[in-house]
Amino acid sequence: MNGDRERLECILRLVEFLVEDADRGLPIIVEGRRDEEALRRLGVRGTFILSKNYGRALVDVVEDVRGMGREAIILMDFDRRGREYAKSIAENLEAVGITPNLYYWRELSALAGRWVKDVEGLPSYIETLKRRVGCY
Repeated sequence: MNGDRERLECILRLVEFLVEDADRGLPIIVEGRRDEEALRRLGVRGTFILSKNYGRALVDVVEDVRGMGREAIILMDFDRRGREYAKSIAENLEAVGITPNLYYWRELSALAGRWVKDVEGLPSYIETLKRRVGCY
């Protein structure tokens, strides 16, 4: 990756694709309310499933997704625990015939995971990159 400008462009492109997939009706599984709020600030609309609110069981998360189609986007934190949780959710979705979409999580983790530990930190990281490359 060649610097901040290229990283910013890649992240913004990913967010555009995420917006399109959410608009097509794919539910997005995030850890909590702050993750949802961060994605909404980036223009992502659609259905969010909060996986860790109020001690929810993984089986409840899977049941929520089950009635929403055959694919779901998983966007967990970018740290070790987030990786483990994303894998667990993916395995549980696959077990009931739902395709887990980990594309955005993998790409955002690769692009920003060194500087941002969670989804809720993405908007401020994007703003930081914009300032660095003079997008204001």
